[in-house]
Amino acid sequence: MRQVSTTVLKPQSGFSLLELLAVLVVIALFTSLANLTVTSGGQDIQLQSTVYKLADVAGYALDEAQMTGIDYGLLLQEEQKAGEAIYSYRWLERGADGWVEPLGGQELFAQQRLPLGIALELVLEDAPLIELSLDDEAEVIIPQVVFYSSGEATVGWINVIQAQDGELLWRIEWDLFGRFEVLRRGEAEVED
Repeated sequence: MRQVSTTVLKPQSGFSLLELLAVLVVIALFTSLANLTVTSGGQDIQLQSTVYKLADVAGYALDEAQMTGIDYGLLLQEEQKAGEAIYSYRWLERGADGWVEPLGGQELFAQQRLPLGIALELVLEDAPLIELSLDDEAEVIIPQVVFYSSGEATVGWINVIQAQDGELLWRIEWDLFGRFEVLRRGEAEVED
C-alpha cells in the first residue's frame, strides 16, 4: 500500500503591504513632530547659551583686568546685511595705542553673533539707551562697557529682545563691582 502524504497549507501570518505602509506613516509623523519640537527649542537653547557665555566672559574679563592691570572693554555692535540687522559683541583690551583685540584668550574673547531676529539694547547708568552701530569709517573704536583693572565696571544692563515685537527675552545686569545677574525675561528666578 502506498502512503500518500497530505500537507495542509496553513494560512500565512504576517503584515500586508497596506499595514506596513500605515505603520511607516505613523512613525514618520511622530519623528517629524519630535524634530519640530527639538528644532524650535534649539534656538532658545542657543540664545540662552550665548547670554550666559556673555555674562561668564564678562566676569572673567573683570578678573583678568584686576590680575594683569589691563582694562578690558565690551563692544556691542549692530551691522546691516541684506536689510537684516545682525547684533554681535566683541572684546577689546586697552593698549598703549588705544583699544585693540586681546592678545591672549583669542578663542574666549572671539566675536560672537546673535541669531537673526534677536536684538540688543544697552542701558548704562546716566545714559538711558545706547545706539549700537559700527561705523566702518571710524578711526577710533571705543567699547561701551569697560572693566577696569581697579575692579570696577561701567554700571548697566543689556536687554536681549525679540527684534520683531520688542519682547524682552533676557537681561544681563551688573553693578559697579562687576557682580553679574542673568535674568530670564528681566525677572529674577523664584525659588520654591
